[in-house]
Amino acid sequence: MSKLTKNQKVAVAKVEANKQYRLLEACTLVKEASFTKFDASVDIAMRLGVDPRKANQMVRGVVTLPHGTGKTVRALVLCTPDKEAEAKEAGADYVGLDEYIEKIKGGWTDVDVIICTPSVMAKIGPIGRILGPRGLMPNPKTGTVTMEIANAVKEVKAGKIDFKVDKQGIIHSSVGKVSFDAQKLAENAVEFINSVIKLKPQSLKGSYVKSISISSTMSPGISIDSKTVGAAE
Repeated sequence: MSKLTKNQKVAVAKVEANKQYRLLEACTLVKEASFTKFDASVDIAMRLGVDPRKANQMVRGVVTLPHGTGKTVRALVLCTPDKEAEAKEAGADYVGLDEYIEKIKGGWTDVDVIICTPSVMAKIGPIGRILGPRGLMPNPKTGTVTMEIANAVKEVKAGKIDFKVDKQGIIHSSVGKVSFDAQKLAENAVEFINSVIKLKPQSLKGSYVKSISISSTMSPGISIDSKTVGAAE
């Protein structure tokens, strides 16, 4: 293991191992423990007591964070010509159909989200093997296959994110940037956590939320006391 830098040692020293922090306290600490020269992302990880291999315990959903993620979201809209003006007006970065499908077949995936209309899904099917592993495949459940193109673009630009439990039973998401004040980070985290809690599978026996932690790109993980997430406190 590589040696810790002076700044990393300071960051680690600020975080007490095995201590669970109140949510707002953890958000304050994650800002103090970040020493990157860039505006680092603040991420939350929730370990759930689910078995993702069971179809009835797959946890997946969408949430719009009240203060956004702080990230610039690059949106591609794949649609027929009659929807192109609507997509561009709403702020989509790329709009078209066949030319972008060909670009994707050639390896281009330089976007964060792809939105499409139901009528073009048949054309998107063949590139699913490229989009799926990158989390870019449009899906009606996440609102990215829709006739309401303008609304979908505005929502993703405003901070709407979709999340899914991974094979280890953990859900990861960004809840902002280190430059956000701690209160805004906490309010984003509450919105995300509550969205996950509402999706508790009915078939689940035992505890649902095993642990919650928050960290920035280079900071140590900070454990959150789940009893303090009912509000941004």
